[in-house]
Amino acid sequence: MINITIPAPTVSISKQKNPEQSNLYGFTELHLIPRDKGGIFMFYNEKDELLFVGKARKIRQRVKKHFEDTVSVIKNHRNEVARIDVCVVEDPVHREIYETYIINEYKAKYNVDKVLYK
Repeated sequence: MINITIPAPTVSISKQKNPEQSNLYGFTELHLIPRDKGGIFMFYNEKDELLFVGKARKIRQRVKKHFEDTVSVIKNHRNEVARIDVCVVEDPVHREIYETYIINEYKAKYNVDKVLYK
């Protein structure tokens, strides 16, 4: 059996109480996410249920895309996101492993790719 330890979040951002202050669904602190670092990100709802897990070579740009893009997997569920956790993981192979592991171990609600449970 392989034992995988998920890295602790480097940055955790919560939705602001006054979402009208932000054009990104209440997330005003996206600038805290590293601009040129790779890693994984996790979207949670208010009940701390995992909604979506993703990985990127440049995390901040990818997280913002999920809130701006018309083809994002979570485009119809953006209002559910209450917290974003980001873990900096520079190695692309490690990002792939962590993403797949988290999706399946914690049963991310809106991930459709890489799902090994049903």
